[in-house]
Amino acid sequence: MKGFFGEFKEFISKGNVLDMAVGVIIGGAFGEIVNAFVVALTQAITAFTPSGDLKFDQLTWRGIEYGKLINAIISFLIIAFAVFLIVKAANKFKKEEVVDPTEKECPYCLSKINIKAVKCPHCTSDVADVK
Repeated sequence: MKGFFGEFKEFISKGNVLDMAVGVIIGGAFGEIVNAFVVALTQAITAFTPSGDLKFDQLTWRGIEYGKLINAIISFLIIAFAVFLIVKAANKFKKEEVVDPTEKECPYCLSKINIKAVKCPHCTSDVADVK
């Protein structure tokens, strides 16, 4: 039995469980934001309809409730649009890391060489002035 609990302790302490728990909690909160946006957007869309309501779910044809499919498609598109806007806004806050180059190309033999090299180790050409 000690081996089982030892394995469980190792599983918990690896950090994967904690990362997953944080992901689930953040995902739930993010879901609430997206749902609120979808409700607001749906209300804005229904304001422009003549009846003031989107009643696609009541549409049927020979017993087939195709209105529910239309509602699901509209909901999916609104959710996808909301996620797109949120991700686009979040990407603006990301810092772009500028990495200085560590290599340059020899203009004579076109091989990659160290940025500080003054001679190409492949063709022995002077490359001190090449950037």
